[in-house]
Amino acid sequence: MQRIRLRYTKRGRLRFTSHRDFQRAFERALRRAEVPMAYSAGFTPHPKVSYANAAPTGTGSEAEYLEIALTEARDPERLRVLLDESLPAGLDVLEAVEARTSGLADRLTASVWELRLDGVDPAEAERAVAAFNAAESVEVQRLTKNGMRTFDARPAVASLERVDAHSSPADRPSHQPCAILRLVVRHVTPAVRPDDVLSGLRAVADLAPPVPAAVTRLAQGLFDEETGTVTDPLAPDREAAATEPHPAAATAAATAPA
Repeated sequence: MQRIRLRYTKRGRLRFTSHRDFQRAFERALRRAEVPMAYSAGFTPHPKVSYANAAPTGTGSEAEYLEIALTEARDPERLRVLLDESLPAGLDVLEAVEARTSGLADRLTASVWELRLDGVDPAEAERAVAAFNAAESVEVQRLTKNGMRTFDARPAVASLERVDAHSSPADRPSHQPCAILRLVVRHVTPAVRPDDVLSGLRAVADLAPPVPAAVTRLAQGLFDEETGTVTDPLAPDREAAATEPHPAAATAAATAPA
């Protein structure tokens, strides 16, 4: 059984796609591309697809990940092209690598987010960010299925800064003045989402954008405590592929006559 790991996007209007909607679209793409999927056992078999830490509905993303299991080996790049052609524009498959290491989900310990605040003066945003970073705790509330929950959003935030608007790759460009924030947040329990950080900015500095923020995940992966950066979660598989023979080639070499 071959396992392939994919990185895909949610861009433009497709950022409003729910995770369940994406699952349906992706399974249709698997059928269109005639991918030899492995299926689960039982009365209702379903394709073996493992989704990892999906972005909330309404946020864009350049770094969503999943893993599929195949019954027949396929070239990862060719598979990527077929799946990308079978999905709507905005749900774009950017990378595909053969899984040669374990624990993809364990390597997704932090995310880099961009928060575009249209109508917010950059200087005002800078003051709010400084207040958030200086706070020892930032209590926010979120409505859950069990009612309103209060928790401290500050410990999960590894870094929060304002960046220049011209360096922003957000998927909702605008010519009006705006502030761009770059957020690095650890994946903890309870999960701290970008909207929680926006609630925190409102709580500590009364920062309230006049229109909803355009939020985009730029990256997710293993958080490096020393450098404060988020590393590429597919890098270990690429490195293993560069140093190890392909399984099919190794089998052929082992069975070849002397």
